[in-house]
Amino acid sequence: MIKERYVVLPRRFDLAGDASIQIKRTLKKKNLSKNFIKRVSAAAYEAEINIVIHSVGGYVDFLMDDKYIFLAFIDEGPGIADISFAMQEGYSTADEEARVNGFGAGMGLSNIKKSADAMQIESSKEGTHIKLWFYYGENDGNKENTQ
Repeated sequence: MIKERYVVLPRRFDLAGDASIQIKRTLKKKNLSKNFIKRVSAAAYEAEINIVIHSVGGYVDFLMDDKYIFLAFIDEGPGIADISFAMQEGYSTADEEARVNGFGAGMGLSNIKKSADAMQIESSKEGTHIKLWFYYGENDGNKENTQ
């Protein structure tokens, strides 16, 4: 079992994606399929960017066992006012700084949901928690890790 925690700093666009890159490197070392790695990495990147853009900081917990990958993205405030609205493609509350840096297209949460096998999201004024599960399948290159 592998457990890691990565800190995500707010408004640090120069560091945006660092946690996702570390996760991707770990997955590549485990002989998993490119498609599986791509799904996990894409979702991780989108969720990490949301912390950078919309919160006052947070962290990513990464857990890898013999059945699945689990990712938790935990941030501190201000939260998502309406999760169902925020899940709609194209909806964004990103500010001008985020947009200038190439972010804020409003595809993050919907892309995360499409990539993960299971997703839970909770949000309040104290922060947002996104939990993601990715289950190994027969084509993931690691036959020990199939369902």
